[in-house]
Amino acid sequence: QLQAYGGGLVQAGASLRLSCAASGRTVTIYNMGWFRQSPGKEREFVGGMRGGGGGTYYANSVKGRFTFSRDNAKNTVYLQMNSLKLEDTAVYYCAAGLQGASIFPTDYDYWGQGTLVTVSS
Repeated sequence: QLQAYGGGLVQAGASLRLSCAASGRTVTIYNMGWFRQSPGKEREFVGGMRGGGGGTYYANSVKGRFTFSRDNAKNTVYLQMNSLKLEDTAVYYCAAGLQGASIFPTDYDYWGQGTLVTVSS
């Protein structure tokens, strides 16, 4: 089970950190991903972390602003979001899978419930 939290309402330019706590699954084994979905849009990849070594990769739209990290002791992954923009407004989901590092939602087997991030001007 994955539980995502930490969303909220912030102004453009602010920072926010999302957390995704895993129970029953070890985040170091799975490839972990963050996705987001805005109304009327498809779910899109934000960032990923490979199982094992923990290498990260990001969508071009967030590269340099968002950072994916992991706390093995807490079995939790994080998404640090800096310099937030209006277009970052979405419901953010964390996901876990064993298909290999991927940007496609269909390659992830387990999903959290989503947490809403709203960026205002």
